[in-house]
Amino acid sequence: MGSGQVTAPVASQSPEPYRFRGRHITVAGLGVSGVPAARALHGLGAHVTVVNDGDDERARSQAAELERLGIAVRLGEQAASTLPEGTELVVTAPGWKPGKPLFVAAGQAGVPIWGDVELAWRLRGPDAPPWLAVTGTNGKTTTVRMLASILEAAGLRTAAVGNIGVSLLDAVLGDERYDVLAVELSSYQLHWSSSLRAHSAAVLNLAPDHLDWHGSMEAYAADKGRVYEGNRIACVYNVADKATEDLVREADVEEGCRAVGFTLGTPGPSQLGVVDGILVDRAFVEDRQGSAQELAEVTDVDPPAPHNIANALAAAALARAYGVPAAAVRDGLRAFTPDAHRIAHVADVDGVAYVDDSKATNTHAAQASLAAYESIVWIAGGLAKGATFDELVARSAKRLRGVVLIGADRALIREALARHAPEVPVVDLDRTDTGAMLQAVQEAKRLARPGDTVLLAPACASMDMFANYNRRGEAFARAVRELGA
Repeated sequence: MGSGQVTAPVASQSPEPYRFRGRHITVAGLGVSGVPAARALHGLGAHVTVVNDGDDERARSQAAELERLGIAVRLGEQAASTLPEGTELVVTAPGWKPGKPLFVAAGQAGVPIWGDVELAWRLRGPDAPPWLAVTGTNGKTTTVRMLASILEAAGLRTAAVGNIGVSLLDAVLGDERYDVLAVELSSYQLHWSSSLRAHSAAVLNLAPDHLDWHGSMEAYAADKGRVYEGNRIACVYNVADKATEDLVREADVEEGCRAVGFTLGTPGPSQLGVVDGILVDRAFVEDRQGSAQELAEVTDVDPPAPHNIANALAAAALARAYGVPAAAVRDGLRAFTPDAHRIAHVADVDGVAYVDDSKATNTHAAQASLAAYESIVWIAGGLAKGATFDELVARSAKRLRGVVLIGADRALIREALARHAPEVPVVDLDRTDTGAMLQAVQEAKRLARPGDTVLLAPACASMDMFANYNRRGEAFARAVRELGA
């Protein structure tokens, strides 16, 4: 299947139009997606009520802004748990769990529930640009931004949108005209999207994450797999992660849609891969059996860590599915600058490299980060989100010079280290204050030797100590700079 066609029933590209004017619609949640959704629905003539479980200063400010437009807003846990009378449709922010009382009541009343992505898809105009969609446990934002850079290098009007921080509703309803959109989609967003039909889509990888939200790994994978439903041209999967190919097999796509794999090894037919330091395409060439198209060099990818090469291949596959020439893939990858806190080199101090991968908020991301270096002093810990660490530690043990642990759930990592890497020195900092990062970096410096890498790849969320992973990475960088002062 990986080198052939995906054959399945033809899927409709356009859902039935929904009449918004005069309808009573409840928007669940304020914030990045809820406020634009409320505004858009109000502008379409709907009677909009927003419910939000938070009642802090920011929520009250947003509520006042919406109320000035004539939109009803109800704040507080009780308001957010009660379905407003007469509701005909619920539009939810992506983070709200499916088991919330509001959604249970909607289900019992037969009221449909859409996410912000579903709403944006249904509000597209007749000349709307196609979507190239990306999901996966890790690498989504980097891949989408690489994809947008490649599309721009081809002279196309595009934007990186979705879970990347730019509201899809703003992209769909704004005045800017696009040829194609590079769309990042989370499992939360996909859960609430039933009619989305992308031009082409990629699932980068699958590893346990957000299981407290989805309830099981099977449910999490199924929501990720929704991104393939109705694809027209290509379903891009990870050859090294069989679960992603399984999702392609299970998808209902348009007739003729192809399965296209990406691999860090030599690619087979209908795959993109790497040969002698060159990214090559054996999927979007006339003779897939006997020829390959050179796209770029590994050194064109910044940074050229294995998992980032995989991201680049996935982005290239989606761009090639859209018809982008090989030269634009090379130029787009060269022009791409990675976001902060993603395997970012901070400084060299006394022959030791200090690298910030604060974005590695789960074990799968941390494993990819650890695999990029030979001798590591690892700074790890935070909120585990239900994760276990045995496999991560067992696979990385031979690379570890030492480990410094911080955060609320550090004991889980310490216990895994005791089982699988008992000879590795461990410093366990019994602190969850933000100042712990400076001490962690100082302890890492003491453990490190010239040629080592001190790597912040926490494998955990940050909220026990920091507002977000950005703040955690910034604290690391400040601490490193103090070392070199």
